Order: sequence, then structure tokens, then C-alpha cells
Amino acid sequence: MDLVPEKKINPNIKKVIGVMSGKGGVGKSTVGVLLAESLAASGRSVGVLDADLTGPSLPRLLGVDNMRGESDGEKLYPIENEEGIKVISINLFNEEEDAPVIWRGPLLAKAVEQFWGDTDWGRLDYLIIDFPPGTSDIVLTALQQIPIDGVVIVGTPQDYVSMIVKKSVRMATMLKAPVLGMVENMRSLICPDCGAEISLFDDGGEDGAKRLGIPLLASLPWRKEVAQAKSIRWSALPEAAKKDADNMAREVEMALSECSAERKPH
Repeated sequence: MDLVPEKKINPNIKKVIGVMSGKGGVGKSTVGVLLAESLAASGRSVGVLDADLTGPSLPRLLGVDNMRGESDGEKLYPIENEEGIKVISINLFNEEEDAPVIWRGPLLAKAVEQFWGDTDWGRLDYLIIDFPPGTSDIVLTALQQIPIDGVVIVGTPQDYVSMIVKKSVRMATMLKAPVLGMVENMRSLICPDCGAEISLFDDGGEDGAKRLGIPLLASLPWRKEVAQAKSIRWSALPEAAKKDADNMAREVEMALSECSAERKPH
């Protein structure tokens, strides 16, 4: 079996970024949305593909959960939120937001292929793919079918999480998807009353990223305004949260640029 078959190129999409985690509950989708919103706020055209088919959260996080996706029988058409970010998600085609997707692996994998190949994304600077946690059929199909320019790994700074996250790092490497680095989430929290930063974990940081053998792109604290928001709107975020997201986006873009330079034939 060829682990890396020929991939389907979309010439209208300049860069594809995958956001992965080894396990759920680490804030992967939130990190993906903050990355998308920072890039969009800086003038880039951005789309988000929600590949977490059994746990889709992006329509709600991006404020389009009351809308429904459209299709003409041949093409799918993404929803565009108030910030101009295009979104495609299985929940945009469900009649009820909380209806479960009870499909076996091959059907789930086929849906991801359709979201990539049959969606009219228009011209994008960046397409961000929010993967489901772990190393499932969906992740395998996406890494095999989609020409991903770089993967961002999200995790919390705990030793056992690092062990699980390493599975995702190794999977991406085996499937020749360049790993850009790690975004460490919730190492600390910002007190909503006094603004003090309180440490939550003592493990991780650069040591955790070094254990995984990848760069540390950003360390994001837990913020009430982000964690408890029904949807994440760039205009409503505190300036400190925007700064964190902008720094992360800048590091991701730099890593992508370096990765592209390394992959060019000399």
C-alpha cells in the first residue's frame, strides 16, 4: 500500500495548514479559529474545513451555526462569516446541530474528500483544516488526499499528553506532511478579576516541544473571554488575546516560508 498517493491539487488555494492534536479537549479547534481570524484580520483570504466530522464545532465557533450549507448537486458552497472566513462543515448540512453523525470510517473519509475536492472555495491564501483528534481514518485520508503544506500540533503541557501527541507527529511525518511546530495551550490562565497569570502546569514549554522534536510556535494562556464565548469574534476579543493570536500566526507563516524554501529543488 502506497502511504502517500498522488494528491489532488487545487490551484486556487495557495497554502493548506492542518491543525492536529493527539487527543481531544486541548483546545485544537479554538486554536485553529484564532489562527484563521488573525490571518483574515491581516488581509489574507481564509477558508476553514471542519474535518472533525463526529465532533464538529467550527460553525458555532465562527458564528455561522444558524446557517445552512448549499449544493447544486455538483459543488458544495461554503458559508462565509462576518469576518469573511469561508467555512465548510458537516453541521452546516445537518437539520439539527446536535444530530450525531453515525457513519463508518469509509463514509467519513469520503466526506472529507468531498469537502476538499467538491467545494467551491474560490481563491484562498490559506485553507485551514481542523482535524479530529487522534490518528483515525479521517486523518489518514486527509493526509493522503490533500496537499498539506504544514501541520500545526496543539497540546497541553502534560507529560502523558506529549506521549499521545507524538503519535500525531509521527503519523504526519510518515505521510510526508511537514510538521511546523507545536502550539502549547492552557499552560496558564489569566485571572478574569485581577489579570494575574496563574500557572496550571509545570511540564511542557520548550522542554515539551523538544521531547516531540518540533519547534514551539506559541504558548497560549486560558482566557475566559475565549473559553466561554459562544462564538469567537475577532472584534470582541481583548487586545491581549489578539496579540497572542497574531504572534502565533506570524510564527506559523515564518515556519511555512522556511518549510517551502527547504522543499524547493536546488
